[in-house]
Amino acid sequence: MLILSGRVYCGAFPKFLYHQYNLQLVDLSHIQIKEGFPSWLLHNNTKLEFLYLINNSLSGPLQLPLYFHTNLSNLDISDNCFQGYIAPMIGTYLPRVRYVNMSGNGFRGSIPSSFGNMSLLQTLDLSNNKLSGSIPEYLTIGCISLVELILSNNSLQGQIFSRTFNLRFLGELQLDGNQFTGSIPHSLFNCTFLRVLDLSHNDISGKIPWWLGDMSYLEILDLSMNNISGNLPSNFCHTNIQKLYLSRNGLQGSLKDAFYGCFELIVLDLSHNNVTGSIPPWIGKFSQLSYLILGHNNIEAKIPIQLCNLTQLSLIDLSHNHLSGPILPCLRSTSNSYRQQDGSYNASAPVSMDEPLEFTTKSISYSYQGSMLSYFSGIDLSCNHLTGRIPTEIGNLNEIHVLNLSHNSLTGEIPASFSNLHQIESLDLSYNNLKGSIPSQLTELNFLAVFNVSYNNLSGKIPDVKQFATFDESSYRGNLFLYGCPLMKNCTEISLPPSKSRTSIENKESSCFIDKDAFHASFGVTYIMVLLVIAAVLYINPYWRQVWFYYIEVSTNNCYYFIIDNLAFLSKFRFCNFCK
Repeated sequence: MLILSGRVYCGAFPKFLYHQYNLQLVDLSHIQIKEGFPSWLLHNNTKLEFLYLINNSLSGPLQLPLYFHTNLSNLDISDNCFQGYIAPMIGTYLPRVRYVNMSGNGFRGSIPSSFGNMSLLQTLDLSNNKLSGSIPEYLTIGCISLVELILSNNSLQGQIFSRTFNLRFLGELQLDGNQFTGSIPHSLFNCTFLRVLDLSHNDISGKIPWWLGDMSYLEILDLSMNNISGNLPSNFCHTNIQKLYLSRNGLQGSLKDAFYGCFELIVLDLSHNNVTGSIPPWIGKFSQLSYLILGHNNIEAKIPIQLCNLTQLSLIDLSHNHLSGPILPCLRSTSNSYRQQDGSYNASAPVSMDEPLEFTTKSISYSYQGSMLSYFSGIDLSCNHLTGRIPTEIGNLNEIHVLNLSHNSLTGEIPASFSNLHQIESLDLSYNNLKGSIPSQLTELNFLAVFNVSYNNLSGKIPDVKQFATFDESSYRGNLFLYGCPLMKNCTEISLPPSKSRTSIENKESSCFIDKDAFHASFGVTYIMVLLVIAAVLYINPYWRQVWFYYIEVSTNNCYYFIIDNLAFLSKFRFCNFCK
């Protein structure tokens, strides 16, 4: 056994390794080896069972040993710089391998059919390479023990599987980020133990097959970014499914019967489809739901009161629909990490999310995934037909990061309770019918990076302190009675008719001048602090103190001799003032 993972920086294989012949486990991961694949290591150590070379700088082709190696069980060469083709006979030379991970390299060409000779293979990960062609039929027939097949982010194409399919124990199938076409193969129905099915970011067409709802072990289904069409299947869910990603397809129909019974759902993403009808009341039974993404559809009617029963919600995106009525004052949005700290976090909910979710933040659509989602929360109700006042209770969402209520018909004033949104980074209330002034309490929102109240009926002076001094004119335009920086107009300009506004025009920038007293005070404090820091450094460090006084002495002597040698010249042109 030899384990040097992450302990030393080698650059090359240790020389003593060339003289080892009875090793069973070798782990040389994370030590930046910059050579080729050590086929000699397999040739010298016929009893070797585990070989881990993860995250190095190994390059060149994958060279097989000279003879069959029947004892190797685990081979992991992920996250290196290997290139070229995967050896066509790899399955013949390594017939008893159970785990193969070659992800994160530069392999190209087709997947060798000889993988089908690995009858004991349980995990095959070839993701994040440059592989092309189709999935070999012999692989789907011969790898009878395969549990995980991960081919994500390559250039594979064609039909996913042929009819001759024998992967009955398959539990995880990830084919996302390729160019597969055709429909979802019926042969997957035989994978009764399938837990994860990710076919996203392909060119798959057709309808969602009804039998996917009968796969009782299925927990994660990702069909997003395809060309799937047709109505949402009715009675689709079994109780085990937790994450459902169907965004950016051509799905249509009503939600009424589609997902009833999916009571363990944590993620429901149906954004960018043609879903119609209303949000059904039974959604309030999804007690585990954390991410509800229904934006960019044709959903109408009011927001159901049952949404208030969902205490685990982190992200709510109902934007770009036809929702009407008031905003529910009981809506919730809290990050998973906050619920965990608060003691109300559900242990069954995931700490991190592997699949990305799109959410608009700071006017830009971002993809969030992994642990980032656990620390993120937001509500987006923009681009609907919502009416009424903004509930003051929304200000109680003190852990929310994004709130977007723009492009509705909301009335009333901006609630002063928004000053409690201590973690908010983006607040968009633009294109409504809000009136009154901008509450001065909002200047206490220290993390606010994007603020937009444009095209309302707001009035009064714009706050010009703290982060509000950084927002530009686009945040406030379209409000006739707002004045101050950065709109470059004051209250006098608003009260006078245009023909008599010369005085206000001449003074329109007066509110934008820098306070000179504050500038002088801050400059003086900064200057004193710099002197104190220099004095502290010289006091603490004897070496620098000695260097400092030596430098002063040398400078004084130079100045003295300069004056003596050039006294006449300096007197004539009065350069004595220059030395002061």
